[in-house]
Amino acid sequence: MITKGIRGAITVEENSSEAIGAATIKLLNEIIARNNIETDMISHAIFTLTDDLNADFPAKYARVNLKWKDVAMMCFHELDVPGSLKMCLRVLVVINCSESFSPEFVYLDGAEGLRK
Repeated sequence: MITKGIRGAITVEENSSEAIGAATIKLLNEIIARNNIETDMISHAIFTLTDDLNADFPAKYARVNLKWKDVAMMCFHELDVPGSLKMCLRVLVVINCSESFSPEFVYLDGAEGLRK
């Protein structure tokens, strides 16, 4: 068994707890569905938010709504590069899997442009 990372990103409508929570759950649910992930496969998750998003912690919504109680998670600010996408929440979900597992990265709601 090895570990592999699954990247994802989504834009958030506004800097509010509700919007950050909704975007977090939407993104994680899509990552889970596309990659057929079971919670016990998850090693850890790293969330980043652009500087214009600071109303809440995305990890809280994974812990409460998706029951990721035993998953190690951290939240950070994304590097503020001039001209970069604003109002963006990114995640790296690291899973324990077989070597043959091929991750599908997920970019939603305006974040698709990050991977042209």
